[in-house]
Amino acid sequence: MQSNNTIHKIALSKLHGFGPIRIAQLTSKMGGIDDIFSSSIQEIYLQSGFSKSLLREMKRDEALVFAEKEWNYCEKNQLQHLFILDENYPRRLKQCQDAPIMLYFKGTCDLNQKKIISIVGTRNETNYGQKILEELVSAFAHKNILVVSGLAYGVDIRAHRLCLENKIETVAVLGHGLDRIYPSSHRSTAIKMIQNGGLLTEFPSNTNPDRENFPMRNRIIAGLSDATIVIESKESGGSMITADLANDYSRDVFAYPGDVDRMYSAGCNALIKNQKAHLITKSADLLKIMNWENKTIKKQKLIALDLSSEEQEIIHLLNEQGEVHVDTVIQALHLQPSKLSVLLFNLELKNVIQSLRGNRISLM
Repeated sequence: MQSNNTIHKIALSKLHGFGPIRIAQLTSKMGGIDDIFSSSIQEIYLQSGFSKSLLREMKRDEALVFAEKEWNYCEKNQLQHLFILDENYPRRLKQCQDAPIMLYFKGTCDLNQKKIISIVGTRNETNYGQKILEELVSAFAHKNILVVSGLAYGVDIRAHRLCLENKIETVAVLGHGLDRIYPSSHRSTAIKMIQNGGLLTEFPSNTNPDRENFPMRNRIIAGLSDATIVIESKESGGSMITADLANDYSRDVFAYPGDVDRMYSAGCNALIKNQKAHLITKSADLLKIMNWENKTIKKQKLIALDLSSEEQEIIHLLNEQGEVHVDTVIQALHLQPSKLSVLLFNLELKNVIQSLRGNRISLM
C-alpha cells in the first residue's frame, strides 16, 4: 500500500496541465491522493470543480506508468522522494508558491535544519572571490549551518569543496536527474557530498542537464535557504536570478562589494545599490544580521547556577560547537542515554539549554 501511495505522489507531479497550485487544490478537494487515480473523471469533476476537458487531459495512465518506473529506480538506488505535502518536505521551500511537487534526494542531512545558507556566484571567480569564500565558509565550521549551492564551475563547486574540507554539511541542487552528475568533472566531489550533505533535484532520472532546467534549479536554491549570499557576479546571469528569487520569497540576500570597474563585482554592487542585498565584508556581518553568533555562558554564570561537573561538560560542549545532536553529546562525554536525559531535563529547568527539532539541543 505504501508503494502505491508513493507511486501516486510521483504520478501527481507528472499530470498534464497540473502545477503545484492546482495539485494542492485537487488533493484538498478529493478524499485523498489515491482517490485522484481511482475515481472516474465524472467523480473528480463533481468533487473538485475542475473542468472536464482539463481532467480528461491529465493523462493519468501515462503518469502512473512513468511513476512506477521512477519509484523502482528510487528504490534500487536508495533515493528519497519528498512530496510537497509530506512532513519531511523542506518547509522553507513549501512556503514558495512555485515549489516543486516532488523532490528527489540522495544524502544524509536534514533539509529542515535550523540554519541554511545558499552561496552563489560567477563561474569565473577571481582571487578576490576565492579569498572571500574561504573566510566565509571557514566561519561556518561548528555552527551547524547547512550550505546550499549548484555544483557549477567557479563559486559553486569551490563552496562545496570548502565545506567538505571544514566538515560542514553541503547540498547541491541539480538541474538534471540523479542518475548523472553535471559537470562530470565534479563527480568525485558530489559523491563525497552524499555522506556530508547530499544531492537534491526536482528532475526525475533520465533528465538531461538542459539549459532551461537551470533557472528552475535556481528557485530551489533560493527557496531552500534562510538567506542567499552572492560572492561575485556580473549584472546578469544565474546568480542574479537566484538573488531576485530570494527577494521574491522574502529571504535575506547578502552581497560582497567590489571595485566599480571589476566586471564580476558589477552584479553585487548593483544589488547593494538597489537595496536588494545587505552589504557585507566578512562572515561576522552575516552572522550578526542573521542572529547566528555563538551563544556562550561565562564561567561566572556557571558558578552562580551551581551546576554539576557533568552539566558543566555539556555546557562546555555547546559553547564550543553550538547546536548539537543528542547523540553527539553521548559520544563526546561517554554518557548513558538515560543519564543524559536527566541532565538535559535539569538544564532546561534552569533555562540554560533548549530542545530543538530533530533531537538537537542548544544554549538558550
